[in-house]
Amino acid sequence: MKKLYSFFLSESAKIRIERFILYVAFMGFFAHLALIYLNKWGWMSLFADSELLENPISAVYTPFSFILVYEVYLLIYYLPKSFTTYITKQYQIITLIIIRKLFKDLSALELSTDWFEIKGDLQFTYDLLASLILFYLIYQFQKQGKRIPSRSSVPKEKTDRFIARKKLIATFLVPLFCLLAVVTLVDWLGAVSFESASMPALSSINSLFFDEFFTLLILVDVVLLLISLFYTDEFHKIIRNSGFVVSTILIRMSFGVSGLISTVLIVVAVLFGLMIILTHNQYEKDKGVKNPGLGFGSMTNRE
Repeated sequence: MKKLYSFFLSESAKIRIERFILYVAFMGFFAHLALIYLNKWGWMSLFADSELLENPISAVYTPFSFILVYEVYLLIYYLPKSFTTYITKQYQIITLIIIRKLFKDLSALELSTDWFEIKGDLQFTYDLLASLILFYLIYQFQKQGKRIPSRSSVPKEKTDRFIARKKLIATFLVPLFCLLAVVTLVDWLGAVSFESASMPALSSINSLFFDEFFTLLILVDVVLLLISLFYTDEFHKIIRNSGFVVSTILIRMSFGVSGLISTVLIVVAVLFGLMIILTHNQYEKDKGVKNPGLGFGSMTNRE
């Protein structure tokens, strides 16, 4: 198992995957750009009606998709190492999904005096404001995470066992998410009609893979919550760990709706997570405890 962990999640593996994703993102960007201009010049008519092939700005959608894939890998990478970063990565992923959508929406904006009466322009406004709010909330979340003391009152043997269990979970998650990505891609290709040169609606592409991804994350978070109960029975730590499960569920729910409700659910999810960690830190401060005990993450490995 140690060899598998080293192969998937070592520092050298992280560097290799980062470089690979960057190269693929570059190639994907120029390939997308080429398809747009080939359709525009009339040299090709494949998927000409797709929203992603109407404007060169839409080409940014493709490299952002690969950046999101790398963020998924980083989430798994930090799972055994840093509790705060693991949760932060969930919030960063959903924020990047909104940013990715903004690039597509930019290419379809209708600049007129009826801005707030045009559905597409109004949704762009919601997403733009939401991305700014989320950026600030994530900053505050990271800031509060760094205020959690790094030493644990839990015996080192128990801490090591907890870290080992998280490494085991992370090692299984890498091939599991790869399999999920492949299955999602195959299903999407099955939905593409090459005869009529049409693609699935953009709304389904936006949530492609990530609705299943966050469903699986909920299960992982629940498993971590149950494991953490072996190491601590303190009320505020149980509430903190449970709160982050609720936050992930809210993010997952956002994929089941559209428009303003989806955006609000995402902002509420991150805001809820921030309030949970703020309250948890206040508990620690009021108790005058220097050692926070064991939550989801290792108290010997932080940001």
